[in-house]
Amino acid sequence: MRHLFLINPAAGKKDHTREFQAQIAAACSGLEYEVQVSRKPGDITALARQAAQSGEPLRIYACGGDGTLNEVINGVVGFPHVAIAHFPGGSGNDFIKIFCDTAPFFQLETLLDPAEAEFDLISCNDDYALNVCSLGLDARIAAEASRYKRLPLVTGSGAYALSALVNTIKGIHRPYRIALDGEVLDGRFTLVFVGNGRWYGGGFHPMPDADPCDGLLDVLLIQPVSRLQVFAIIGKYKAGRYAEYPALIRHVRTRHLEVQCPAPVEINLDGELRWAQRVQIGVAKEKIRFFYPKTLTWKPICPVCLSV
Repeated sequence: MRHLFLINPAAGKKDHTREFQAQIAAACSGLEYEVQVSRKPGDITALARQAAQSGEPLRIYACGGDGTLNEVINGVVGFPHVAIAHFPGGSGNDFIKIFCDTAPFFQLETLLDPAEAEFDLISCNDDYALNVCSLGLDARIAAEASRYKRLPLVTGSGAYALSALVNTIKGIHRPYRIALDGEVLDGRFTLVFVGNGRWYGGGFHPMPDADPCDGLLDVLLIQPVSRLQVFAIIGKYKAGRYAEYPALIRHVRTRHLEVQCPAPVEINLDGELRWAQRVQIGVAKEKIRFFYPKTLTWKPICPVCLSV
């Protein structure tokens, strides 16, 4: 078994390359492994795809944030002999929050003797996401939050809060035409959230019951809200309490939806930004092999946690 560590020095608030390299060297003595460091956006995807094309059994470790994990996924889709994991170093590290504990992911030894699951993927036009896809206010917030994360003393959640404030002042809702399950919704929406995972945005937990193995996407459609409403609504949305606003937030489980916009709009894919005017979102035909510390589970009730 070959082990490939792909390090993104741009992930998080500082460069963790040396820390990653030291941990890898200490933990992987006697293993066949390789470390590669990206130099520009897109490198991680290219390196992952190049390694996957060898055809040999391979484990790839995404060393960085959720965006790094997303780049690895887009490089290995369609290569079932490859399994991936997240060795986190980002500001949010949101996808792994589906597990009952994230601390073991930071201990490389726990990833070297792992359990493995096969997770669904979100397809979005020509790209893939493991965790979330969103459009609207949320995507605009995510697009600008990356700038604020670099500010001193600003955490991942703080950057999103600051970006939320700025974008609320700029304007909240936009016109969309949404088609799903034979129904067409034509009007203005605050945001469209499509979840395979449960957490994103450095602390948002809008879909606590999402299951990345159920073959369905959890969609939240948020109707237009005023500036006076938005912070109260966002608070409930962030905490997964969308059901308290049935007139404003609609929850749908589906395999596919299409969103059309008057002009190209921001799309948030696991924290990575894309632009499109017509957006096809669905459960991908491909799946991803994901390995993780074997003491953990992503199910709502974790036997390990109950025994502590």
